[in-house]
Amino acid sequence: MAIAPAQFVREVRAEVAKVTWPSRKETLVTTGLVFAMAAAAAVFFFVIDQAAGLGVRVLFGASI
Repeated sequence: MAIAPAQFVREVRAEVAKVTWPSRKETLVTTGLVFAMAAAAAVFFFVIDQAAGLGVRVLFGASI
């Protein structure tokens, strides 16, 4: 079942017309939230890693 290229393009245009695109403000707010959450996760995992490292050093008696 082959579709003619012109029909394919018409169907793609019809589907793209149905999409609700976000506004510029929504895009900027969402992007900001993604960066903030990534930074928060990085800080969280850094603190957990440092605490775990300290715990291992204390547990095995290595000098700090």
